[in-house]
Amino acid sequence: MAKSKKKPAERKKLNVYANLTRKRKAKKDTEARRRAEYLASLPKHPVKRALYRMHPKRFWAYWFSKRGIFMALKITGVFILVMALLTGALFAYFRKDLDQIRPGEIDKRVQSTVTVYKDRNGKTLWEDKGGGNYKLVVDTDELSDNLKKATVAIEDRDFFSHNGVSISGTVRAAVNNFAGGEVQGGSTLTQQLVKQVFFADEAGDRGLGGIPRKIKELILSIEIERMYDKEQILTLYLNESPYGGPRNGAESGAQAYFGKHAKDLTLPEASLLAAIPQNPSVYNPYNVAGHEGLIARQHKVLDSMVEVGYITQAQADAAKEVAILDKVKPEASQYEGIKAPHFVQMVRAELQQELGAATVGKGGLTVITTIDVRIQNKLEKSMKEMFASYVPDFAGFTNGAATVEDSQTGQIIAMVGSRDFNYSGFGQDNAATAYIQPGSSVKPLIYSELFEQKPEGQPNYGSGTVLKDEPIDSIYGAKLQNADRRYAGNVTIRTSLATSRNVPAVKAMYINDSDVNGGAGATLDNIRSMGAASYCTVGDDQTAGLALAIGGCGVRQVDMVNAYSTLARGGVYKPQSSVLEVKNSSGETLKKWSDIEGDRIVSAQAAYVVTDILSDVNASSALGMYPAKNIPGVKTATKTGTSDKGGNAKDLWMFSYSPALTMGVWLGNPDTTILKNGTSSLGSPIVASVMEYAHKSVYAKENKWKSGDWFAQPDGIQRVGGEVYPSWWSKSQGQSNATLTFDRLSKRKATACTPEGAKLEAEVIKSTDPVTKKDVYSNVPIGYDATKSDNRHKCSDQPPSISNASISAGPGSSWDIDFDVSSGTFSLDSVTVTVNGVNQQVNRQGGGYTVRYSGSGNPSGDITITATDDGYYSSSRSF
Repeated sequence: MAKSKKKPAERKKLNVYANLTRKRKAKKDTEARRRAEYLASLPKHPVKRALYRMHPKRFWAYWFSKRGIFMALKITGVFILVMALLTGALFAYFRKDLDQIRPGEIDKRVQSTVTVYKDRNGKTLWEDKGGGNYKLVVDTDELSDNLKKATVAIEDRDFFSHNGVSISGTVRAAVNNFAGGEVQGGSTLTQQLVKQVFFADEAGDRGLGGIPRKIKELILSIEIERMYDKEQILTLYLNESPYGGPRNGAESGAQAYFGKHAKDLTLPEASLLAAIPQNPSVYNPYNVAGHEGLIARQHKVLDSMVEVGYITQAQADAAKEVAILDKVKPEASQYEGIKAPHFVQMVRAELQQELGAATVGKGGLTVITTIDVRIQNKLEKSMKEMFASYVPDFAGFTNGAATVEDSQTGQIIAMVGSRDFNYSGFGQDNAATAYIQPGSSVKPLIYSELFEQKPEGQPNYGSGTVLKDEPIDSIYGAKLQNADRRYAGNVTIRTSLATSRNVPAVKAMYINDSDVNGGAGATLDNIRSMGAASYCTVGDDQTAGLALAIGGCGVRQVDMVNAYSTLARGGVYKPQSSVLEVKNSSGETLKKWSDIEGDRIVSAQAAYVVTDILSDVNASSALGMYPAKNIPGVKTATKTGTSDKGGNAKDLWMFSYSPALTMGVWLGNPDTTILKNGTSSLGSPIVASVMEYAHKSVYAKENKWKSGDWFAQPDGIQRVGGEVYPSWWSKSQGQSNATLTFDRLSKRKATACTPEGAKLEAEVIKSTDPVTKKDVYSNVPIGYDATKSDNRHKCSDQPPSISNASISAGPGSSWDIDFDVSSGTFSLDSVTVTVNGVNQQVNRQGGGYTVRYSGSGNPSGDITITATDDGYYSSSRSF
């Protein structure tokens, strides 16, 4: 087959390609020939060839040639590609670390490290800045505009235009530093923020080892700028930056140096604060050696603000004229301005135990406490008034403590742990949580157990039950006396508790702990379960025995107050609380109080009987005179107590409660020195003033109490003869009717020697003392003692005698009766004469007696003469 001929168009196209190929080949050959000729012209030796090429004329001729330009472009392209790959690799390499840092959560890292304690109404009690650096964080609207502008002007004037990294700022800083000006950093505010938050521990490494950190800073700064707006970043910076000493955050500096919030800073104040972060250790306003540099830096801040256009030159000049360092407050202690200091320190210790020392030490907590600062202020004022009076010197005490608790919730409302937190020596020691013997103030807790229902066959008790006050040394195991060194005999529990008799209280515990009742330890278990958990828990106190019935062990005041609150709740225990809520810096709730029903420890009837006794102002005439027992319009139940050392008083106590509030006061010496004049009622003015104020001025206004409020009488309570008994008490239990004969003169039981005229028979109730097993009589005539016998009469006593009686005619038809009377052992009391049963008037005549009888006839045989003496002895003669 013959080949087909190509068309003209195809032949033309092939010719074009052929021509291009020939031209390209010719060009390539020409370049190769020139290259060969060039190389042939070069020296043969490699070193000489290199020097020949580096000749400036040839060097620049090459690079400005077409070929050199193409080569430069190739090198630049390769360099850019390599750098891009390297940068990507670096980003990828460090990304694994940055993912753990989580730049999007930087705001969660810039948190306050200051724990703020507040009262129940939100009033600040204390800002706990800790022992090291601290930080107060505020919102952007709580930062002065002056401070924001001053900071941007001096630290990063391109802040609002860059994206986290400022090339111009870096170049400007480099030029300035190279020219010998004041050393400047090239980091933006964003970079500084990143360094402070994420790399504070590595910031000091400025060598090669710091390069990785710097790369991370750059990456994070760009990320931060993408995630947050400028206002947020600036606010984070101002909250994080150091402002001298332990103070971090502008709010911390503003409060420390000027005693105001950061939002209220003036231009001179703001410019001084903005000057500090560059070198906080030197520019610390409390560093006198750095004052000159600090002022120079402040002036530079003001000049920078003028340059940026934030303020005018006139404003800057005016600010420079202010003697700003004279306005800086003196450096304060960590406790300056603290309210309720003992209470707050107690709460801090409790939170360390509950939440952990690390959590509390980290700070940033907001703690809403149970304290009411109004009642707290009143308590502190009352305590100060006490120690400003003559009473401490008179009595010999140097310290005091008091606790007020809400009766229904168990929340501590007020507390003072000493006479004054700032008192030298022991002022900061908290006596409200110290271990101190409560004396007789523990007795209501003893009797609350006694009034509980006893097992079948065992007697039950009420306020009118008699527990004889008598020597029981053999049972007690030592000499047991009352404060007055006397024994009162058959006294009711009402009188025993109201007058703080020791023997009946010990008997009450003996009964409680007997095998037929609660068994050994029943009384102590009851006391601790009521709230006084610390009672008898230290050292030898753990084996105190019957001594704990009269306060022979130590206890914390706060615990005793809660135990009394159990009585105020009708026998229901609730744990004592001091905190309503705790939140961390992120707003998470770590702890929140909620009310509970509580546990019934004492029956409502037993608690009511105790309360009825303690609120009886007539049970003890002396106690009824205390201000705490007579608060106008506020009825309370109150008990005092005195602990002693060697028979001398050393601690004075008073506890008082109502349905709304419970309060305890202690007065004494921190070194347990005995008192000069120990009267347990000395704390009464403090109790009276605080309880009246708290009820009337706080609780009444909050509808938590009203005048006349009192405890409702539980169902089953019996009232017999003015006394109160629980429903399980029976009038006839272990009792019988009996007749006792008393001596009118001694007011004791009659004996065989008691004359008939002195005898008085009385119907009484007979029972047996549950401890001594001796007979006990109640319903005895007032003033009579059924425990003792007549000691005024003796069988050898002589009665009065009548002698020399005679009758003779008198004037007219009258008759004169004359006689003599001689006294016996006792003085003569009366002489009577009757004629025919009719009393006649007896007259003294000389050393004898005479009667003029005016009746008809001789009265002889109808006359009776009777002589009676003070001992109720009498003699009669008839004739």
